[in-house]
Amino acid sequence: MAKIARIQFNTAGKLYDFALGKTTVKPGDRVIVETERGKSIGQVVAGPIEVDDALIPEGIKQIQRLAEAADLATLAANTAKEKEAHKFCLTRIKERGMDMKLVRVEYLFDGSKAIFYFTADGRVDFRELVKDLAHAFHTRIEMRQIGVRDESKMVGGIGICGRELCCSSYLREFEPVSVKMAKEQNLALNPSKISGQCGRLLCCLSYEFDTYCSLRKGLPKCGKRVQCGCVDGEVVKVNVLQQTVTVRTGDDSMVTLNGDEISPENVSDRVKKPQGKGEQQGDKGKGPQGAGKQRRNRPQDVKERKKEKPQ
Repeated sequence: MAKIARIQFNTAGKLYDFALGKTTVKPGDRVIVETERGKSIGQVVAGPIEVDDALIPEGIKQIQRLAEAADLATLAANTAKEKEAHKFCLTRIKERGMDMKLVRVEYLFDGSKAIFYFTADGRVDFRELVKDLAHAFHTRIEMRQIGVRDESKMVGGIGICGRELCCSSYLREFEPVSVKMAKEQNLALNPSKISGQCGRLLCCLSYEFDTYCSLRKGLPKCGKRVQCGCVDGEVVKVNVLQQTVTVRTGDDSMVTLNGDEISPENVSDRVKKPQGKGEQQGDKGKGPQGAGKQRRNRPQDVKERKKEKPQ
C-alpha cells in the first residue's frame, strides 16, 4: 500500500495526486511539488490516502517538502507582480485598440513565465503585445485564450441566488447543461432567469435533474386522459415534488389526484374531436387550389362579358 495526497493549485481547481514519500502532511498544508511547469506551491485538500500499488498511475511525482516562510513570501511577491502586469497589459491593449478582454495574469512560482488569460470573439494578433510585455517584465510570456465559463471561474462573483458562484467556490469541473433540464423542472424558459453570470445556462440546473426525472416516471404527462374511480378527464398540471396531478373533468371542474392512485392502464392519449362535414367541405374551398377551382367553374356568360370591351 502506498500513501498519496490530493493537491489543488487554485481555489476550486482540479485535484492532482502526489505520492507522500517521507513527508507528513494533512489537509490545509502548503507543499512544494514538481510539475510539468516546474516547481509549484499547492495546498493539500485530502490525504494521506492509502492506495493499492497496482492502482497508482505510472510516473506519479512525490511531494518535495512543506512550504516554508520564504516560499510564502515568494508567493506574495508573485501576486504583486501579477497585479502590476495586469495593469500594464490593460494599458497596452487600450493603446493598440485590440479587440480582447484581459481576465487574469498568473506568474509561475519560480517566475520563469507569465501567463496572460484573455477572452475574445475571434482570433487576435497579439505578437506586438507580447514584445511589449517581454521587454517590460524580462520573462517568458504566454497568451492563453479562454471561454466565458472559465472567465467566471477565475473572476468570481455573486449569482442570482445571492451566493458565491459555484464554479469559483467549489465546482471543480464544468458539466454539460441543456434547456431540457430547465423544462423537466418546470422552470420559466426566460434567459435572464436560467442564465448565469457567464451568459450560459446555470450550472445548478443539473443538480436536481436526475431526481426530477426519477420522480416524474410514475406520473402521467399533461394532455393525457386519466380514469381513476369516478374521475375521468384530462391532465392539465403535474406537481412533481408533491407527486400529484390536476385533472379537468368534462364539467370543467378541477380534481387533484395522487400519483400512486393512478395505474398505467388507466392513462390514455387525449381523444381528438372529429371534424364535421360542413367544416371539411368548407376547407376544400380555402387555399390556392380551392380558389383556382372556383375561377375555372365560373359561368360562361361572365367570361364573355369580360371579353367585351366598352365602345
